[in-house]
Amino acid sequence: MSRVRSCKLLVVGAGSAGCATAAMFGRLLPKHSVVLLDAAKEHYYQPMFTLIGGGLKNFKQCVRPMNEAVPKNVTWVQDSVESFHPDKDCVRTAQGDEISYDFMVVAVGIRPNYDKIEGLKDALDCKGSGVCTIYSPVYVQKTFEELKVFKGGNMIFTQPSTPIKCAGAPQKIMHLAEEHLRKFDFLHVVPPHQTPYALRGNKELADSDGYLTVNKYTLQHDVFKNVFGIGDCANLPTSKTAAAIAAQTGVLYKNLKQVMEGNKSKLAEYDGYTSCPLVTGQRKCILAEFDYDRNPLETFPVDQGKERMLFYWMKAHVLPPVYWSMMLRGYWHGPALLRKILHLG
Repeated sequence: MSRVRSCKLLVVGAGSAGCATAAMFGRLLPKHSVVLLDAAKEHYYQPMFTLIGGGLKNFKQCVRPMNEAVPKNVTWVQDSVESFHPDKDCVRTAQGDEISYDFMVVAVGIRPNYDKIEGLKDALDCKGSGVCTIYSPVYVQKTFEELKVFKGGNMIFTQPSTPIKCAGAPQKIMHLAEEHLRKFDFLHVVPPHQTPYALRGNKELADSDGYLTVNKYTLQHDVFKNVFGIGDCANLPTSKTAAAIAAQTGVLYKNLKQVMEGNKSKLAEYDGYTSCPLVTGQRKCILAEFDYDRNPLETFPVDQGKERMLFYWMKAHVLPPVYWSMMLRGYWHGPALLRKILHLG
């Protein structure tokens, strides 16, 4: 039997963007004013997938039960969104329930679509096929398994021109694979990505490519002013990374809080900050940071385009605990303050 529930804030999606948003507003609003909607049973630290594919990290290090990632003071509805109804301020879930809201944050992310490439799913499921991808918790471990058994031939890495999670990841796994085996028959595939159908099929919320239409500076929806978007599912013209999401959370918190309070002052603006620690080999990494206009926004007062062990150490050992302990809890909004300090203002 279908149920009807209501909330002050509905956060759709419990990835990094959704959990961080729910955590921030779970502290701000009365207990259980925030509903987090997601059917997933596990939460993954996806930036580690590259290192797992390269044999430098263990899969168990990147996954935790979802109930450990869901913030306190938040009601987790373990279901998925079936349809959005922004004109009625509600959504319907896959189980047939209705959730009404005063405000909504859409953070459903994007996901690989293997069916866009004929035969890809069968090749990925076939052990020893030489075909792999780091873009899935299901297949990421197969990448290193294929690296270990193939001895000679061609090495091919694909990268679509359409938006994907972390556009630098295909290059990272290429460098790690090249360092592991110099020549082999090996195909690493980056499948096309897309938003869930509930979003891309909703023309009131999404653009023609299926991405949530928001103001690229304020993250507020173009039409429905009580709706905000964050993360990979939004049509923001910047690379889709965890670093970008961290920077977006600070802006979203300020702006949504202001709208909730009825404050008509000018909203805060997101500058498009994103970052990619580009692993170029075992223990080597360059650190790319830039804004919407591709202007460098480097945090450290050194040449970040030079391979450094320091940046690899950060990628492999510092950022994971920052993610689990700070970002998912809504306490990490990117390195802007650190950058200001290191550059003496």
